[in-house]
Amino acid sequence: MSRLTGKVAVVTGASKGIGAAIAQSLAAEGAAVVVNYASGKAGADAVVAAITGAGGKAVAVGGDVSKAADAQGLIDAAITHYGRLDVVVNNSGVYEFAPLEAITEESFHRMFNINVLGTLLVTQAASKHLGEGASIINLGSVVTRITPPASAVYSGTKGAIDAITGVLARELGPRKIRVNSINPGMVVTEGVQSAGIHESDFATATVAQTPLGRLGQPGDIAAVAVFLASDESGWLTGETLLAGGGLR
Repeated sequence: MSRLTGKVAVVTGASKGIGAAIAQSLAAEGAAVVVNYASGKAGADAVVAAITGAGGKAVAVGGDVSKAADAQGLIDAAITHYGRLDVVVNNSGVYEFAPLEAITEESFHRMFNINVLGTLLVTQAASKHLGEGASIINLGSVVTRITPPASAVYSGTKGAIDAITGVLARELGPRKIRVNSINPGMVVTEGVQSAGIHESDFATATVAQTPLGRLGQPGDIAAVAVFLASDESGWLTGETLLAGGGLR
């Protein structure tokens, strides 16, 4: 029997990149997966097709996690389609790097609304349906440890995720619901590639500081998510697991 047989998972921002890899990996371990997307319906449909083509269960559900009604609708869809909820992966996120003098109200609120408020709204809606043994997995970042220049707002959102993970682990612990965070290093996603970041001087410097000597791949993070979703991590809560090849 696969590690997640019989479980139902919601993965936000799962139309591409880390979210898509997590959705496919959870499904490969037996979970039925709700693949959330904000605007990338084609990508989400492709993820669902890959999962169902391999014999798994998945459905794509659109919604902006920074809107309470959409977050509630996403969770409602999971219950409607599969009748239960066991795993929530708060992966939706955006990033923009800018020096102090270039920070704008618009970019600040966009990043905090999606990265932080979205995590809270989805978790709030999901918590009504989660039972003993459920797992909430947040996506943080190693930026909170390395604090690179021009990342004040983005690093701020991920620092908030670190704190929220600890708070909710205590708050939901009495119900035997676990809350942990995966904090990736630089991962080669479609966004990173399209922006050319993976070939930049910043990427070269990042690899040079990484003991394992490479950038991450979405599958590297997905494997950690499967572990945190499974009963194998049943004694872990409130943890922020750095998944960056040793980057600190």
